[in-house]
Amino acid sequence: QVQLVESGGGLVQPGGSLRLTCTTSGINMSIYTMRWYRQAPGKQRELVAAIASGGTTNYADSVKGRFTISRDNTKNTVYLRMNNLKPEDTAVYYCNSQRRNPITSRSSDYWGQGTQVTVSS
Repeated sequence: QVQLVESGGGLVQPGGSLRLTCTTSGINMSIYTMRWYRQAPGKQRELVAAIASGGTTNYADSVKGRFTISRDNTKNTVYLRMNNLKPEDTAVYYCNSQRRNPITSRSSDYWGQGTQVTVSS
C-alpha cells in the first residue's frame, strides 16, 4: 500500500518560514519525480515545486528564490523549505509522486492528504 504523509504545516506570520515534510512508504521513492502542489480556497491546484529522480528542480515563478525542494531517498522523504512567506502562500499543500514506466509507459501517480499552511498576522 502506497502512502504519502505530509507534515509541517501551520500558522506563520508574513516573512516567516516553514519546512514541509512528505514521508513516503510502499514505493521506491528514488525513481519517482516528487512534487509539491498547493490549492488555495476557490482556486485550482497549482504546481509549486518539483524534483526529479536525478535531483533536477523546478519552481513556480511565484516561489522562486523563496522555496527550496529537496529529497532524501535514504529516508523516503521529500522536503519543501519555505522562506519569506506571504499571505498569498496560504493554501493546502499536497505531496505527489509520479513515475512513468519506461517499458510499459504506464504512469504511477500518488498523492498525500495535504497539510494546511496559513500565512497571517
